[in-house]
Amino acid sequence: MKRRYNPYKLPPWLRTCRAVCYQLCIPFCIFQGLRTIFFPTTFDVILLSLFILLAVALHLEWI
Repeated sequence: MKRRYNPYKLPPWLRTCRAVCYQLCIPFCIFQGLRTIFFPTTFDVILLSLFILLAVALHLEWI
């Protein structure tokens, strides 16, 4: 039986950390996207994809 994910059962410091990451993820994605457009390197593309995956995971509450 699969356990349901409940973010309210997490410790308060972890919920705060998750909330801060959720708020900062979109601005980082936008900044990294602009940087990738103007100065495309392999590292920038990988970092942008990681930021996008993190934003999707936080939005869909996978993390």
